[in-house]
Amino acid sequence: MRVLGIETSCDETSAALLDGDGRRVELRSLVILSQDVHRIFGGVVPEIASRAHLASVVPVVERALADAGAETADAVAVTNAPGLVGALLVGVSYAKAFAFARGIPVVGVHHMEGHLFATALEHADAEPPFTALLVSGGHTMLLDVEAWGRYRLLGRTRDDAAGEAFDKVAKLLGLPYPGGPHIERLAATSDGRGGAYRFARPMVRRDQTPADADYYDVSFSGLKTAVLNAVRAADLEADRAAIARAFQDSLIDTLVEKTARAVRQYRRGRVVLGGGVACNGALAAAMRARLEGRGVRVFTPSPRFATDNAAMIARAGLFHLERGERSSLDLNAFASQPLPGLIAA
Repeated sequence: MRVLGIETSCDETSAALLDGDGRRVELRSLVILSQDVHRIFGGVVPEIASRAHLASVVPVVERALADAGAETADAVAVTNAPGLVGALLVGVSYAKAFAFARGIPVVGVHHMEGHLFATALEHADAEPPFTALLVSGGHTMLLDVEAWGRYRLLGRTRDDAAGEAFDKVAKLLGLPYPGGPHIERLAATSDGRGGAYRFARPMVRRDQTPADADYYDVSFSGLKTAVLNAVRAADLEADRAAIARAFQDSLIDTLVEKTARAVRQYRRGRVVLGGGVACNGALAAAMRARLEGRGVRVFTPSPRFATDNAAMIARAGLFHLERGERSSLDLNAFASQPLPGLIAA
Protein backbone atom coordinates (compact mmCIF):
# COMPACT_ATOMS: atom_id res chain seq x y z
CA MET A 1 0.00 0.00 0.00
CA ARG A 2 1.31 3.43 -0.93
CA VAL A 3 0.52 5.95 1.82
CA LEU A 4 0.85 9.72 1.59
CA GLY A 5 1.64 11.19 5.01
CA ILE A 6 0.89 14.80 5.93
CA GLU A 7 2.12 16.52 9.12
CA THR A 8 1.22 20.11 10.15
CA SER A 9 0.83 19.92 13.94
CA CYS A 10 3.19 22.77 14.83
CA ASP A 11 5.82 24.62 12.77
CA GLU A 12 6.92 22.02 10.21
CA THR A 13 4.99 21.43 7.01
CA SER A 14 5.87 17.91 5.94
CA ALA A 15 4.76 15.31 3.41
CA ALA A 16 6.08 11.83 2.70
CA LEU A 17 5.28 8.87 0.50
CA LEU A 18 5.75 5.39 1.93
CA ASP A 19 5.28 1.96 0.35
CA GLY A 20 4.46 -0.68 2.89
CA ASP A 21 3.23 -4.16 3.60
CA GLY A 22 3.33 -5.19 7.23
CA ARG A 23 6.84 -4.68 8.60
CA ARG A 24 8.29 -4.24 5.11
CA VAL A 25 8.26 -0.54 4.35
CA GLU A 26 10.14 1.67 1.93
CA LEU A 27 10.23 5.44 2.36
CA ARG A 28 9.99 6.83 -1.15
CA SER A 29 10.21 10.52 -0.25
CA LEU A 30 10.19 12.93 2.68
CA VAL A 31 9.92 16.71 2.54
CA ILE A 32 10.11 18.87 5.69
CA LEU A 33 9.72 22.64 5.49
CA SER A 34 10.56 24.33 8.80
CA GLN A 35 9.22 27.76 9.69
CA ASP A 36 12.29 29.67 10.85
CA VAL A 37 10.25 32.88 11.29
CA HIS A 38 9.39 31.80 14.85
CA ARG A 39 12.99 32.33 15.95
CA ILE A 40 12.26 36.07 15.89
CA PHE A 41 9.62 35.65 18.58
CA GLY A 42 11.44 33.09 20.73
CA GLY A 43 8.67 30.53 20.27
CA VAL A 44 5.95 29.34 17.90
CA VAL A 45 3.22 31.87 17.12
CA PRO A 46 0.09 29.81 16.30
CA GLU A 47 -1.47 32.25 13.83
CA ILE A 48 1.75 32.64 11.88
CA ALA A 49 2.23 28.87 11.87
CA SER A 50 -1.27 28.28 10.48
CA ARG A 51 -0.80 30.81 7.69
CA ALA A 52 2.57 29.36 6.76
CA HIS A 53 1.08 25.86 6.52
CA LEU A 54 -1.70 27.21 4.31
CA ALA A 55 0.87 28.63 1.89
CA SER A 56 3.14 25.58 1.99
CA VAL A 57 1.04 22.42 2.16
CA VAL A 58 0.25 22.15 -1.57
CA PRO A 59 3.82 22.64 -2.87
CA VAL A 60 5.23 20.39 -0.12
CA VAL A 61 2.86 17.54 -1.03
CA GLU A 62 3.54 18.05 -4.73
CA ARG A 63 7.29 17.92 -4.07
CA ALA A 64 6.96 14.71 -2.06
CA LEU A 65 4.99 13.06 -4.86
CA ALA A 66 7.44 14.29 -7.50
CA ASP A 67 10.45 13.05 -5.51
CA ALA A 68 8.82 9.61 -5.34
CA GLY A 69 7.96 9.64 -9.04
CA ALA A 70 4.27 9.23 -8.19
CA GLU A 71 1.11 11.09 -9.11
CA THR A 72 -1.12 9.83 -6.31
CA ALA A 73 -1.31 7.34 -3.44
CA ASP A 74 -3.51 4.50 -2.24
CA ALA A 75 -4.40 6.27 1.02
CA VAL A 76 -3.67 9.42 3.02
CA ALA A 77 -2.56 9.56 6.67
CA VAL A 78 -2.68 12.93 8.40
CA THR A 79 -1.93 14.19 11.89
CA ASN A 80 -5.21 15.30 13.47
CA ALA A 81 -4.15 15.50 17.15
CA PRO A 82 -2.57 16.78 19.31
CA GLY A 83 -1.11 20.13 18.29
CA LEU A 84 -2.02 23.67 17.35
CA VAL A 85 -5.62 23.45 16.15
CA GLY A 86 -5.26 26.01 13.37
CA ALA A 87 -2.13 24.29 12.07
CA LEU A 88 -3.71 20.85 12.28
CA LEU A 89 -6.81 22.02 10.44
CA VAL A 90 -4.73 22.99 7.42
CA GLY A 91 -3.32 19.48 7.08
CA VAL A 92 -6.59 17.72 7.89
CA SER A 93 -8.60 19.81 5.42
CA TYR A 94 -6.09 19.27 2.64
CA ALA A 95 -5.80 15.54 3.33
CA LYS A 96 -9.57 15.06 3.21
CA ALA A 97 -9.83 17.03 -0.04
CA PHE A 98 -6.94 15.08 -1.58
CA ALA A 99 -8.52 11.77 -0.60
CA PHE A 100 -12.05 12.71 -1.70
CA ALA A 101 -10.90 13.95 -5.10
CA ARG A 102 -9.13 10.65 -5.79
CA GLY A 103 -11.57 8.28 -4.13
CA ILE A 104 -9.02 6.93 -1.66
CA PRO A 105 -9.28 6.49 2.13
CA VAL A 106 -7.97 8.93 4.72
CA VAL A 107 -6.97 8.08 8.30
CA GLY A 108 -6.25 10.42 11.18
CA VAL A 109 -3.06 9.75 13.16
CA HIS A 110 -2.15 10.75 16.71
CA HIS A 111 1.06 12.75 16.57
CA MET A 112 2.68 10.97 19.52
CA GLU A 113 1.89 7.54 18.10
CA GLY A 114 3.73 8.71 15.01
CA HIS A 115 6.82 9.35 17.13
CA LEU A 116 6.60 5.77 18.41
CA PHE A 117 6.92 4.50 14.85
CA ALA A 118 9.59 6.99 13.74
CA THR A 119 12.67 5.15 14.99
CA ALA A 120 11.54 1.89 13.35
CA LEU A 121 11.89 3.61 9.96
CA GLU A 122 15.67 3.54 10.49
CA HIS A 123 16.16 0.63 12.89
CA ALA A 124 14.34 -2.57 11.96
CA ASP A 125 14.81 -3.93 15.50
CA ALA A 126 13.03 -0.97 17.12
CA GLU A 127 9.91 -3.10 17.31
CA PRO A 128 7.69 -3.95 20.28
CA PRO A 129 7.91 -4.90 23.00
CA PHE A 130 9.94 -1.93 24.26
CA THR A 131 10.01 0.96 26.69
CA ALA A 132 9.43 4.30 24.94
CA LEU A 133 10.46 7.76 26.09
CA LEU A 134 8.85 10.47 23.98
CA VAL A 135 10.37 13.88 24.65
CA SER A 136 9.52 16.97 22.63
CA GLY A 137 8.67 20.63 23.01
CA GLY A 138 5.08 19.88 23.87
CA HIS A 139 5.12 16.40 25.41
CA THR A 140 7.05 14.13 27.73
CA MET A 141 5.64 10.61 27.98
CA LEU A 142 6.97 7.30 29.28
CA LEU A 143 5.25 4.27 27.75
CA ASP A 144 5.45 0.52 27.85
CA VAL A 145 4.80 -0.62 24.29
CA GLU A 146 3.55 -4.19 24.46
CA ALA A 147 2.71 -4.28 20.74
CA TRP A 148 1.85 -1.76 18.07
CA GLY A 149 -1.53 -0.40 19.11
CA ARG A 150 -1.20 -1.57 22.74
CA TYR A 151 0.38 1.06 24.97
CA ARG A 152 0.65 1.50 28.73
CA LEU A 153 1.02 5.13 29.74
CA LEU A 154 3.34 4.94 32.74
CA GLY A 155 4.30 8.54 33.28
CA ARG A 156 4.09 12.01 31.85
CA THR A 157 5.06 15.57 32.69
CA ARG A 158 2.92 17.33 35.25
CA ASP A 159 3.86 20.77 33.90
CA ASP A 160 6.59 21.69 31.40
CA ALA A 161 7.61 19.20 28.74
CA ALA A 162 11.33 18.49 28.46
CA GLY A 163 11.71 20.49 25.25
CA GLU A 164 9.75 23.38 26.73
CA ALA A 165 12.08 23.38 29.75
CA PHE A 166 15.08 23.56 27.41
CA ASP A 167 13.54 26.51 25.58
CA LYS A 168 12.67 28.42 28.76
CA VAL A 169 16.06 27.87 30.37
CA ALA A 170 17.77 28.88 27.13
CA LYS A 171 15.88 32.17 27.26
CA LEU A 172 17.02 32.69 30.87
CA LEU A 173 20.61 32.13 29.72
CA GLY A 174 20.27 34.50 26.77
CA LEU A 175 20.40 31.74 24.17
CA PRO A 176 18.38 31.60 20.91
CA TYR A 177 15.24 29.57 20.19
CA PRO A 178 14.92 26.61 19.94
CA GLY A 179 16.95 26.19 23.09
CA GLY A 180 17.85 22.50 23.18
CA PRO A 181 20.76 22.46 20.70
CA HIS A 182 22.22 25.68 22.11
CA ILE A 183 22.13 24.42 25.71
CA GLU A 184 23.68 21.10 24.68
CA ARG A 185 26.58 22.84 22.90
CA LEU A 186 27.11 25.29 25.77
CA ALA A 187 26.92 22.55 28.42
CA ALA A 188 29.61 20.58 26.59
CA THR A 189 32.06 23.43 27.21
CA SER A 190 31.64 23.22 31.00
CA ASP A 191 34.16 21.30 33.09
CA GLY A 192 32.73 18.55 35.26
CA ARG A 193 29.00 18.34 35.97
CA GLY A 194 28.13 22.00 36.30
CA GLY A 195 31.03 23.04 38.50
CA ALA A 196 29.69 24.77 41.61
CA TYR A 197 26.10 24.31 40.44
CA ARG A 198 23.93 21.31 41.05
CA PHE A 199 20.15 21.15 40.76
CA ALA A 200 17.94 18.54 42.39
CA ARG A 201 16.58 15.69 40.30
CA PRO A 202 12.86 16.52 40.38
CA MET A 203 10.44 13.81 41.57
CA VAL A 204 13.26 11.30 42.07
CA ARG A 205 13.51 9.77 45.54
CA ARG A 206 15.09 6.53 46.68
CA ASP A 207 12.02 5.45 48.63
CA GLN A 208 9.63 5.58 45.64
CA THR A 209 7.85 2.42 44.53
CA PRO A 210 5.76 1.59 41.44
CA ALA A 211 2.65 2.11 43.56
CA ASP A 212 3.50 5.80 44.04
CA ALA A 213 1.75 8.27 41.74
CA ASP A 214 5.06 10.05 41.05
CA TYR A 215 7.16 6.94 40.39
CA TYR A 216 7.21 7.52 36.62
CA ASP A 217 5.92 11.11 36.31
CA VAL A 218 8.25 14.06 35.79
CA SER A 219 8.04 17.76 36.65
CA PHE A 220 10.39 20.45 35.41
CA SER A 221 8.78 23.70 36.61
CA GLY A 222 10.73 23.60 39.89
CA LEU A 223 13.96 22.95 38.02
CA LYS A 224 13.25 25.94 35.81
CA THR A 225 12.71 28.10 38.91
CA ALA A 226 15.97 26.85 40.42
CA VAL A 227 17.79 27.90 37.24
CA LEU A 228 16.10 31.30 37.37
CA ASN A 229 17.31 31.84 40.94
CA ALA A 230 20.81 30.72 40.00
CA VAL A 231 20.91 33.10 37.03
CA ARG A 232 19.82 36.03 39.19
CA ALA A 233 22.61 35.34 41.69
CA ALA A 234 25.34 34.48 39.17
CA ASP A 235 27.89 36.28 37.10
CA LEU A 236 26.20 35.04 33.95
CA GLU A 237 29.10 35.69 31.63
CA ALA A 238 31.35 33.52 33.77
CA ASP A 239 28.81 30.91 34.87
CA ARG A 240 26.51 30.48 31.86
CA ALA A 241 28.08 27.20 30.71
CA ALA A 242 28.15 25.73 34.23
CA ILE A 243 24.48 26.55 34.78
CA ALA A 244 23.56 25.06 31.40
CA ARG A 245 25.47 21.88 32.26
CA ALA A 246 23.88 21.58 35.71
CA PHE A 247 20.40 22.06 34.25
CA GLN A 248 20.95 19.53 31.47
CA ASP A 249 22.43 16.98 33.89
CA SER A 250 19.42 17.30 36.18
CA LEU A 251 16.89 16.89 33.40
CA ILE A 252 18.72 13.99 31.75
CA ASP A 253 19.38 12.14 35.00
CA THR A 254 15.67 12.38 35.78
CA LEU A 255 14.61 11.03 32.39
CA VAL A 256 17.14 8.21 32.52
CA GLU A 257 16.12 7.16 36.03
CA LYS A 258 12.41 7.11 35.14
CA THR A 259 13.12 5.10 31.97
CA ALA A 260 15.32 2.62 33.84
CA ARG A 261 12.51 2.06 36.34
CA ALA A 262 10.11 1.18 33.51
CA VAL A 263 12.65 -1.17 31.91
CA ARG A 264 13.14 -2.95 35.22
CA GLN A 265 9.43 -3.14 36.06
CA TYR A 266 8.35 -4.54 32.68
CA ARG A 267 11.56 -6.43 31.87
CA ARG A 268 12.07 -4.91 28.46
CA GLY A 269 15.23 -5.46 26.45
CA ARG A 270 14.79 -2.42 24.21
CA VAL A 271 14.34 1.30 24.78
CA VAL A 272 13.16 3.62 22.00
CA LEU A 273 13.54 7.39 22.19
CA GLY A 274 11.37 9.71 20.11
CA GLY A 275 10.65 13.41 19.69
CA GLY A 276 12.88 16.42 19.14
CA VAL A 277 14.74 16.11 22.46
CA ALA A 278 15.80 12.59 21.41
CA CYS A 279 18.38 14.41 19.25
CA ASN A 280 20.23 15.41 22.42
CA GLY A 281 23.46 13.45 22.32
CA ALA A 282 24.01 13.72 26.06
CA LEU A 283 20.61 12.12 26.70
CA ALA A 284 21.32 9.24 24.33
CA ALA A 285 24.78 8.70 25.81
CA ALA A 286 23.48 8.73 29.38
CA MET A 287 20.69 6.30 28.50
CA ARG A 288 23.14 3.89 26.88
CA ALA A 289 25.62 4.19 29.75
CA ARG A 290 22.88 3.30 32.23
CA LEU A 291 21.18 0.50 30.32
CA GLU A 292 23.37 -1.15 27.71
CA GLY A 293 25.61 -2.74 30.35
CA ARG A 294 22.48 -4.56 31.51
CA GLY A 295 21.82 -5.97 28.04
CA VAL A 296 19.23 -3.34 27.05
CA ARG A 297 19.48 -1.90 23.53
CA VAL A 298 18.77 1.80 23.13
CA PHE A 299 17.44 3.11 19.81
CA THR A 300 17.44 6.79 18.90
CA PRO A 301 16.17 8.46 15.71
CA SER A 302 18.27 10.69 13.50
CA PRO A 303 17.35 14.40 13.61
CA ARG A 304 15.30 14.03 10.41
CA PHE A 305 13.02 11.47 12.05
CA ALA A 306 13.13 12.96 15.54
CA THR A 307 11.61 16.25 14.40
CA ASP A 308 7.97 16.47 13.36
CA ASN A 309 7.85 14.66 10.03
CA ALA A 310 5.30 13.05 7.73
CA ALA A 311 7.21 9.77 7.34
CA MET A 312 6.30 8.70 10.87
CA ILE A 313 2.68 9.71 10.25
CA ALA A 314 2.58 7.62 7.07
CA ARG A 315 4.08 4.66 8.95
CA ALA A 316 1.56 4.87 11.80
CA GLY A 317 -1.20 5.41 9.26
CA LEU A 318 -0.15 2.26 7.38
CA PHE A 319 -0.51 0.27 10.59
CA HIS A 320 -4.07 1.49 11.11
CA LEU A 321 -5.03 1.16 7.45
CA GLU A 322 -3.85 -2.47 7.37
CA ARG A 323 -6.13 -3.13 10.34
CA GLY A 324 -9.04 -1.87 8.25
CA GLU A 325 -9.37 1.47 10.01
CA ARG A 326 -10.60 4.49 8.07
CA SER A 327 -11.64 8.01 9.02
CA SER A 328 -14.76 9.61 7.66
CA LEU A 329 -14.75 12.96 5.89
CA ASP A 330 -15.89 14.65 9.09
CA LEU A 331 -12.43 13.98 10.58
CA ASN A 332 -11.57 16.93 12.78
CA ALA A 333 -8.50 18.41 14.49
CA PHE A 334 -7.99 18.43 18.26
CA ALA A 335 -5.50 20.31 20.41
CA SER A 336 -5.34 17.38 22.81
CA GLN A 337 -6.49 13.79 22.59
CA PRO A 338 -5.57 10.58 24.44
CA LEU A 339 -3.12 8.25 22.76
CA PRO A 340 -5.10 5.51 20.99
CA GLY A 341 -4.63 1.94 22.09
CA LEU A 342 -4.05 2.65 25.78
CA ILE A 343 -4.33 -0.37 28.07
CA ALA A 344 -4.23 -0.58 31.86
CA ALA A 345 -0.81 -0.22 33.42
